[in-house]
Amino acid sequence: MLRAMVLSCLTALPAMSCETALVLSIDVSGSIDAADYRLQAEGLAFALSDPAVAEALVRGQVALSVVQWSGPGQQAVTLDWQRMLSPEAVAAFATRAAAMPRAFKGSDTAVGQSLAFALDQFAAVPDCRRRVVDISGDGQENAGFTDAEARAAAEDAGVTVNAIAIEEPGPAFPVTGYYRAWVVTRGGFVVTARGLEDYAETLRLKLLRELADPIG
Repeated sequence: MLRAMVLSCLTALPAMSCETALVLSIDVSGSIDAADYRLQAEGLAFALSDPAVAEALVRGQVALSVVQWSGPGQQAVTLDWQRMLSPEAVAAFATRAAAMPRAFKGSDTAVGQSLAFALDQFAAVPDCRRRVVDISGDGQENAGFTDAEARAAAEDAGVTVNAIAIEEPGPAFPVTGYYRAWVVTRGGFVVTARGLEDYAETLRLKLLRELADPIG
């Protein structure tokens, strides 16, 4: 009798709703060679495996998806939406991220089209309170030229766009400036990875910043 009452109470408790839907959008354009791609895939797995990141993902019941992009018409979902309902779910997603094949061999850099494609993915997760695109890239748009249009569409839809600018070592920050001026939405932010070797740690810190938004 007691067991039945406990089960009944647990069943009656409402499930926690999804706090954030997060698209992780990865650059696989022509400037990214095979070794660079592995650094991005393994860096993503590293960041997701961080205990603090994993805890934040589960606490917010975050929905994750991974998109790869290159030139015009070259965008693909490589890991479909998955809810981070347990540490085991996060670990499984990280393992899949490390092993995911490259979607395209490399072409131009159509940032705007990649962003528009990412925005389309949110229709599958309508119950998530926040929607965020986390885009990474090592170059400015050189094809399609729809970055400003896509950013405006994101802002109209209430989607936050943040970015990781992958810069070559040196004093200049042209990619960071580009993402800040043309891609990131109001209230969004850009972080800078000094080469792809710095990508994993930069992404880890970026995810912690994104997931720190108060639940409400």
